[in-house]
Amino acid sequence: MTIIVHHLENSRSQRVLWMLEELGIPYEVRRYQRDKATMLAPPELRRVHPLGKSPVIEDGERVVAETGAIVEYLVDKADGRLGAPPHRDAALRYRFWLHYAEGSLMPPLLLKLVLGRIPLMGKPAMKRIQPMIDRHLDYVESELAQRPWFAGDAMSAADVMMSFPLEAARSRAGLDGSRPATIGWLDRVHARPAYQAALARGGPYAYA
Repeated sequence: MTIIVHHLENSRSQRVLWMLEELGIPYEVRRYQRDKATMLAPPELRRVHPLGKSPVIEDGERVVAETGAIVEYLVDKADGRLGAPPHRDAALRYRFWLHYAEGSLMPPLLLKLVLGRIPLMGKPAMKRIQPMIDRHLDYVESELAQRPWFAGDAMSAADVMMSFPLEAARSRAGLDGSRPATIGWLDRVHARPAYQAALARGGPYAYA
């Protein structure tokens, strides 16, 4: 059965397309455009899931929301492919990065984006946010300097989860060539045939 991906432009759902391409699971893309005034998802997404956000997938009668939950669902569907490595330490790294992406790295990036849209009050607050982001980026750099992928020697779902926040950081939060291990990781991600295929299926994406 073909999975339906409810895909919002320039959003976290790009990761789901990449994941599906890596796993070779058939899928259909239903695209949604952001409201040009608010940049929010359109109300049509509420017909799919009450929160009205993307990504959401439909697999038969199942509706799964939240990127991390979707990624774990797809790992299970693919009999563990791109899941946790067998070695305990690598498996712990895998689980850490799988949850760190949204639990720790995305909140300050999102906060910076929101504050940047508040002309007067936002600028002073942003001066406090950037050092927080830099601490995270330095930590990521130190880890990727030790191994090619987040969990170890092979790409995994943890890398899929980390792709969007690091793409966003390069776009608007100071990630550049001063952190070569992280930039090298992004280059490896973007060079993967499955990633390129996901871009072709998903349409314009501002962060690749």
